[in-house]
Amino acid sequence: MDSVMFSSKSDEWETLQALFDQLNSEFHFTLDAAALPINAKCPLFFAPADDGLSKEWNGTVWCNPPYGKTVGRWVEKAYKSSLDGTTVVMLLPARTDTRWFHDFVYGKATIRFLRGRLKFGGSKNSAPFPSMVAIFCSLNDSINAKLEQVGELRRKPIRSRKGFRGGIRM
Repeated sequence: MDSVMFSSKSDEWETLQALFDQLNSEFHFTLDAAALPINAKCPLFFAPADDGLSKEWNGTVWCNPPYGKTVGRWVEKAYKSSLDGTTVVMLLPARTDTRWFHDFVYGKATIRFLRGRLKFGGSKNSAPFPSMVAIFCSLNDSINAKLEQVGELRRKPIRSRKGFRGGIRM
């Protein structure tokens, strides 16, 4: 199992029950948008055959999407669903250098970076990447808009420069 989980042979990473339970106690999920029948976290779920990306998401949605090349499409779907009033909570790899992170997460979702590396499913080893929880809801957009109006939130893109060691400009 571990050899598949840490390779590109599988993009399915089962949500840790304890993490889901903690988030579910806060959000009360009504739909698991990307599940397998054996590990669905909600009575209502979309399995791969259902094609969750083509379905309408309503209520309060949990989504631990496939982490392969389509992860950006899942994140875009979450963001766009939130614009219609749906709350979507996603477990994602913390890949802050990706297009999907900058286009649909940064400044558009509440982000909770998870300490350490998660152990998915029954794996003996931790994931080879850090994780984050992204929370999409229409409230995020209105809060960010208000903060920007009063000048409390300023984001300037940071261009890579030789010798620059990173940081955040606020």
